[in-house]
Amino acid sequence: MELLDLVAALDAELVDTPSHPSGVVVTGVSHQANWIRPGQAFVAIRGAHFDGHGFISDAIERGAVAVIGEGLPTSTVCNVPYLVVANAREALADAATEVAGRPSDRLTVLGVTGTDGKTTTSAIALHLLRRAGHRTGLLATIGYELPDGVLRQPPAHFTTPEAPQVQQILRDMVTHEATHAVVESSSHALAMDRVRGVSYDVGVWTNLTGEHLDFHGTMEQYFADKAKLVQRSRHSVLNADDEPWFERLIPLAKEDGGTFTSYSAEGREADWRAADVRESSEALTFTVHSPEGVAEATLPMIGRFNVANALAAMAGVSGAGVGLKDLVEALATFPGVAGRMEMVERGAGEPRVIVDFAHTAPSLQKALETVRVTTDGELWVVIGSAGGQRDPSKRAPLGRVATTYGDHAVFTEEDHRTTPLQDILAEMERGAREAGNDNFVSIGDRTEAIRYAVHEASPDDTVVLAGKGPEQTLERGTELIPWVEIEEARRALAARRRADV
Repeated sequence: MELLDLVAALDAELVDTPSHPSGVVVTGVSHQANWIRPGQAFVAIRGAHFDGHGFISDAIERGAVAVIGEGLPTSTVCNVPYLVVANAREALADAATEVAGRPSDRLTVLGVTGTDGKTTTSAIALHLLRRAGHRTGLLATIGYELPDGVLRQPPAHFTTPEAPQVQQILRDMVTHEATHAVVESSSHALAMDRVRGVSYDVGVWTNLTGEHLDFHGTMEQYFADKAKLVQRSRHSVLNADDEPWFERLIPLAKEDGGTFTSYSAEGREADWRAADVRESSEALTFTVHSPEGVAEATLPMIGRFNVANALAAMAGVSGAGVGLKDLVEALATFPGVAGRMEMVERGAGEPRVIVDFAHTAPSLQKALETVRVTTDGELWVVIGSAGGQRDPSKRAPLGRVATTYGDHAVFTEEDHRTTPLQDILAEMERGAREAGNDNFVSIGDRTEAIRYAVHEASPDDTVVLAGKGPEQTLERGTELIPWVEIEEARRALAARRRADV
């Protein structure tokens, strides 16, 4: 992109410098000097701890052809064109969007935000769109996918990558002939303008509860940051069960001629409603009431809360043009979310094994309570606690919850790093004993712990492998070991079969 065109797009003031801007081409943009490549522009952001202007020389040495900032540098010589803008972080997003060619304008974009359910709702929406025949990409907390369905990780991983990575990923989707994109949009990404340049066709709101207040400060600010998705979307999907926020979102959804639809999994009046919810050990079934009519739906997941996620996804994808019949047919084939209540394939006479990411006491309690509802036999849990710089006060509560809400607990490793594993296990054991529980065993090697639980469990039992979820590595001491929890579970079931022969 011609630098002078970028100056116009940003409504920037071009400061006179020794280097003339005529003919300069900008190939990319970054706010990290050490990420700069020849031909890119460097955005100097004044942050809470560092001032990007102090890295201008580094950026120029790496090949920056222009610098963008809110004011002139006072202590650094800048011998490339300098663009003055009102807000450098906004300019980072806007410049990245322009240089990438505004890729989201060529996609139907469905955004998802909320405290809980973002990842599952995004995954369901992606599946529904693909089953409807749309070439769809995904940008989410677990990584990103092009239409080929291969999960990839951006070069620098945030809950949502920074604006230049967001725009590059969207451009890659367009290059690979995507027509649709699902963009999981966190409150941090919205607040910090990482997704500012995304043109949202549909915005899905799951819920808002007290979290991330260390960043947002207050619930009001947290709401305001998340509500940006609704304000920027042409059509919004709002949770009627999410009081008091639902009523406050309606006028925001209507701004600038926007439209909205509502959903409820709890029986409230809404455009999309779930009724007659039934839970089994393998799936949820319910009746969907929608603007198109009524249909019976099956979701191959457990956890009643996932009905709300399914409704949100169906309403969102309906807003992108997919009919009710196709939605319910596709929902029945949803494979689940990697590492989030992910059920492992099992044969006759084998226990149900579930892989979940729960790694704190509250999340583990919720997971075990959810699984308990559909467990005919006893409930086993394999759980560890991280070491290193992680909070050691979480270990004893994990032991208490595992032995209180599970019938059998197996304490094991989970990224203990250089913290002595026996110290971590001892703390988990202490938490269990202080709760009056002795239904646990400690097995340091996670592979052995998983195999023990799977082998000892009866066919009617359920084994929850908690803590690792979709992670791809295990940190043992100073080693970084490749690790896929669901594969460990499959191998444990295979070992059980061999032992039974």
